[in-house]
Amino acid sequence: MELSGKVVLVTGGARGLGAAFAQGIVAAGGSVVIGDLLDEDGAAVAGELGERARFVHLDVTDPASWQQAVDTAVGAFGTLTGLVNNAGVTASGVPLVEEPLETFQRVIQVNLVSVNIGIHAVVPALRAAGGGSIVNISSAAGLVGLAHTGAYGAAKWGVRGLTKVAAVELARDRIRVNSVHPGMVLTPMTAPTGISLAEGGFPNAPLGRVGRPEELAGAVTYLLSDAASYTTGAELAVDGGWTAGPPVVDMNG
Repeated sequence: MELSGKVVLVTGGARGLGAAFAQGIVAAGGSVVIGDLLDEDGAAVAGELGERARFVHLDVTDPASWQQAVDTAVGAFGTLTGLVNNAGVTASGVPLVEEPLETFQRVIQVNLVSVNIGIHAVVPALRAAGGGSIVNISSAAGLVGLAHTGAYGAAKWGVRGLTKVAAVELARDRIRVNSVHPGMVLTPMTAPTGISLAEGGFPNAPLGRVGRPEELAGAVTYLLSDAASYTTGAELAVDGGWTAGPPVVDMNG
């Protein structure tokens, strides 16, 4: 899981999971370009990570903004070898039939269409580098049907499918494409739901708790690294066992 010589663009990297992924990349010896709309937070993360990190303002729904991010990476580090498509917005939390069309379309645009735009944007640079790795962040909601995640769930299932299509089409270019499916993880995006890191705080998962962002970083680092050189089109759930099945009930309790 060594990333020396790797240069990775991480979207939504200003906080939460994206910041943890950026930190993991640098810790593994790689360089990172953090793309986000949160300029102050993103610049702060890049500053903390030092000379092997840069920040770029990135609107993931805008192809021109993506091109600027790719150009920043190549200009700063001479190449681009990886992408972590992490940026997204959360579920509306209402039943599907009550979710406004405008909300549905916005979530699909940010959580799914942007992933497609990102793949289009980085592939020329990855081809020029002789190959690379794209990691698309889906969700447990992209593996099972979860109530009150209408647009979000649809988008994350879409990310899962898009990943497999891209993996098949880009394999000849030595570009690997995989998806990671986080479960309930405590981040600034999920904090308003009231979840906590307390043991037993998330009984839906066999491990009985929510995850921390840094617990996802290893999965992403692995998929970006040459240790995963024969892994493409895969989906990796990092969810405390949530999508594996319900927790065992203590019949003696």
